[in-house]
Amino acid sequence: MESTMNDEAILEEFGQRLARRRLDQGLTQAELAEQAGVGKRTVERVEAGGSTQLTTVIRIMRVLGLLEALDRAVPAAAPSPLDLLKRRGKQRQRASSGQQPVGTGKNWSWGDDE
Repeated sequence: MESTMNDEAILEEFGQRLARRRLDQGLTQAELAEQAGVGKRTVERVEAGGSTQLTTVIRIMRVLGLLEALDRAVPAAAPSPLDLLKRRGKQRQRASSGQQPVGTGKNWSWGDDE
């Protein structure tokens, strides 16, 4: 899959890859659907490149032994050593808004910028 592909082409390629993996494991669509806890029609739709819920994809990938691929696709972010020192081991909870820090020690009022 390439970044130049549109969403529909990526879904179609993804579905074909899942179908190939299912066939390599000797599973029918009905068997995969039953093991994944989804409907056979859902498996058909996913393999045809239709959109579906992420939980459905996870269930199908689990049965096909592909969950490790999700871990590789979106690896856990590791903080930089400097961030660890700044935060003293605490994990970041929010992203900054990009605003400049406030606090020169005095209150600003109209006409102070002269």
